Amino acid sequence: MSTPSSHVAIIGAGTTSLVGELIAAGYERITTLDLSATALERLRASLGGAGDHIAFVVSNACVDGAVSDVDVWHDRATFHFLVDDDSCANYAIAAAHAVRSGGHLVMSQFAPEGPAQCSGLPVRRHDERSLLAVFGEHFELLESAVEVHVTPWGVEQPFVTTLLRRR
Repeated sequence: MSTPSSHVAIIGAGTTSLVGELIAAGYERITTLDLSATALERLRASLGGAGDHIAFVVSNACVDGAVSDVDVWHDRATFHFLVDDDSCANYAIAAAHAVRSGGHLVMSQFAPEGPAQCSGLPVRRHDERSLLAVFGEHFELLESAVEVHVTPWGVEQPFVTTLLRRR
């Protein structure tokens, strides 16, 4: 799916360790996007000099053009915070414009059996059908799986993870 020469966008990056793992694996073209400038500054600081070539974008993932020309769009638990149809549609348009033809969209969101709230905010739960209803115009489903995430507090949260390819 990707190689170290791929351009990877981490949507809702926060202070994720994924960026450091990608750098350690040899990836150099990484864009992080988050609403929180503070979280991205913490992420940048945690990477030290290894993060000097990383793009840190403070923006909403629904903004078309905030991220562009990527091979992999990775979203773990951001999309499910979009609870209205217009926001979901805007996000799908932004992703479709950002991901190159043949590129991939990796989504991991609360499954239908997952919680109705996260961090005190309402969420929209998804399965592969609901994700395809939003992304299917521009992406085709390659794989889908339900995984159970166990929080640090021992709570089980089912997620649906999908791999889609840009048409």
